[in-house]
Amino acid sequence: MNKPSIPKGTRDFGPAEMAKRNYIFNTIREVYALHGYWQIETPAMENLPTLMGKYGEEGDKLLYKILDSGDFRQGVDWQEPSLGKLAARLCEKGLRYDLTVPFARYVVQHRDELQLPFKRYQIQPVWRADRPQKGRYREFYQCDADVVGSSSLLNEVELVQMIDEVFTRFGIRVCIKLNNRKILAGLAEHVGRPDKIIEITVAIDKLDKIGLDGVISELRQAGLGCEAIDRLSPVFEIKGDTLERLSAIRELLSDNDTALLGITEAEFVLRQAQALGLNNRLELDLTLARGLNYYTGCIFEVKALDMAIGSITGGGRYDNLTGIFGLPGLSGVGISFGAERIYDVLNQLDLYPAAVGSSVQLLFINFGEAEVGRCMELASCVRKAGIACEVYPDPAKMKKQMSYANQSGVPFVALLGESELAAGTVTLKNMLTGEQDVVPQADLISFLK
Repeated sequence: MNKPSIPKGTRDFGPAEMAKRNYIFNTIREVYALHGYWQIETPAMENLPTLMGKYGEEGDKLLYKILDSGDFRQGVDWQEPSLGKLAARLCEKGLRYDLTVPFARYVVQHRDELQLPFKRYQIQPVWRADRPQKGRYREFYQCDADVVGSSSLLNEVELVQMIDEVFTRFGIRVCIKLNNRKILAGLAEHVGRPDKIIEITVAIDKLDKIGLDGVISELRQAGLGCEAIDRLSPVFEIKGDTLERLSAIRELLSDNDTALLGITEAEFVLRQAQALGLNNRLELDLTLARGLNYYTGCIFEVKALDMAIGSITGGGRYDNLTGIFGLPGLSGVGISFGAERIYDVLNQLDLYPAAVGSSVQLLFINFGEAEVGRCMELASCVRKAGIACEVYPDPAKMKKQMSYANQSGVPFVALLGESELAAGTVTLKNMLTGEQDVVPQADLISFLK
């Protein structure tokens, strides 16, 4: 029999890992709620036409397509050469690639029920048929927040605030990178190839991964000539702080109205966000492109400063994403926290609070049938007071029960034996210090609190 395993690019999470992951999800959820965002959920699978064509050619290749089963499979010889064509015909659904496109579908489908602007957040898994590697998984959670029905740049400012707040709570030092797709579109017009905006942005977005020579090679493969690449090259050489880079790109693209509008939008967000006194660094990055086709305005990406890992948050403005589903002209902007990478960063930098390790605060030792009934009654009262506790299920040896408490990280153990039962008391042992206190059963909750 083969040893059981899981698919590459996926992971199991035990109780200790889930405690940490829930800390991540709950922290993000609290920040979203504080800013007035409402939670929704969408199905794990969508109709394939909902997903195809929304992520660019590269994204479409990473979609997991679902082969319908049931009655479709009956009488089929799966060894036939025509299987591939048959499978393609039967693939009508796909696992969601991200949460933004399903959200756009949701907005269109439920438009009459929504009050605009609509602020939603969503914390669910997504799937990509990518090559697994460090920090990149085939199944992972995204934690999205989006606003639709408003074109105000104050939404972008608020999203930057939320990014800053989340990572401040986590204790992760980050750099929040900002750019604008209008600048990139103007740049494509500047080099005389507006028809190659997608190829240009996809190549620029890989600068950190493949270097300048690699980007130039991709641009050549995409059909850009030497003159166009030469006109594009000054962007990679712009240096200085954020305001200096803004000034340089404004001068370079001074004759392009599209680019100037993008520069003005980026400058507004930068100045407003910095005036709010962010704890983390916010800067303009003219090489930031974000490969997805639907971005049209400001785009964001967040990098950890103390660990080499890819983007841990990203997002941007999309002016007409719902138009692909029959509702044109509805602008939106959103961000997505990469929970898996945040989990890895918190682990490597050891930034989890001590309280994350264990949710159970008290374990009642089981001395036998006579005493365990009272333990169950006290445990019920303790839980009603909001304190997590458990009763050891078997009257095992004391050493075994104490070992269970130690390994589970339970800070207090309650000893309620024959003498305590008669006296109406309980002996509490602090598992960290070894100290013991005899407490009246009626005062147990106040003592623990």
